[in-house]
Amino acid sequence: MFSWIDLTNTEGMKALDDNETMLQAARLMEAAGACVAIYDDKDRLRYANRAFRAAWFVEKDERPLWPDLMRRNFHAKRGTVIKAENFEAWLASTISRRGKAGFRAFETDLHDGRWLWMTETTQDDGWMLCMASDITSIRPDERALRQDRDDAIKASHTDELTGIPSRRFVMAKLADMLAAPTDASEGEGGPVGCVAVLDIDNFKYINDRFGHSVGDAVLRDFAATLQGHVRKTDVLGRVGGEEFVLILPNTQAEAAEMIVGRMLEAVRLSRPLSDQTSFRYTFSAGISSAERGTKADEIYRRADLALYAAKMRGRNQISLDRDIRLG
Repeated sequence: MFSWIDLTNTEGMKALDDNETMLQAARLMEAAGACVAIYDDKDRLRYANRAFRAAWFVEKDERPLWPDLMRRNFHAKRGTVIKAENFEAWLASTISRRGKAGFRAFETDLHDGRWLWMTETTQDDGWMLCMASDITSIRPDERALRQDRDDAIKASHTDELTGIPSRRFVMAKLADMLAAPTDASEGEGGPVGCVAVLDIDNFKYINDRFGHSVGDAVLRDFAATLQGHVRKTDVLGRVGGEEFVLILPNTQAEAAEMIVGRMLEAVRLSRPLSDQTSFRYTFSAGISSAERGTKADEIYRRADLALYAAKMRGRNQISLDRDIRLG
């Protein structure tokens, strides 16, 4: 329903024209054969057209979170076909990569036999447009070949032990952040975010004292605990051994320190071994502010030096690059 607009006023005519355009766009999307959905920065469904609602069993006025929608459809054996022995592990791994790229395209199949070509377009603020087109008519052998390709790409972007992004994925996202388009008001060297290097304290001792199976359990717990505090626009990845990297786009150092501080507290409270409730562990972190145009290796080096400073100060704490003397 439109509010009253003065049709003798140029701006009023433009507002009416814009409203009419939006109304027609909404009608067209609702009637489209392709599936269309919009998710907000918390990954809650904010709009879905008729085709999307039918494919993923969403009521017209429902606004479910994406993980809840996938979980209920998985248990009801409908919607997306998910071939995973451990659904929750699959879900956690998928969430760690979901919405981290500006654009992503892939193929998937539904329980009703349809094969879909899906695209995800994500804004810098985390809002995402999802579109899916029916490609069932394409030959099965061609679909299988592309699915194998998609699976190989996914494997190269995922750390096998923890399920979160790999070094390759997270370093690519760091490069993307540093190459973000320049806002003229910020200048060429304006800040674009922060990078945190995180390292589990005394991990070698944990492995030597308790064995590698416990070390692996700690790594998985660490990744899962941190992922619970990662925003949709952030990227957490394991870059090797007990070292992880957190990319925080459009985030000032003070805000980054608060986010990592919440992670520190969550890890302190975590008990990764169900049969040894007294077992606990901590981590240290170094944070570096990232400026547009700076090389990824330099940002990483500064964060790594800040991490070293945190270790030298007694571990289980955060150090910022601006607070230490960098050589």
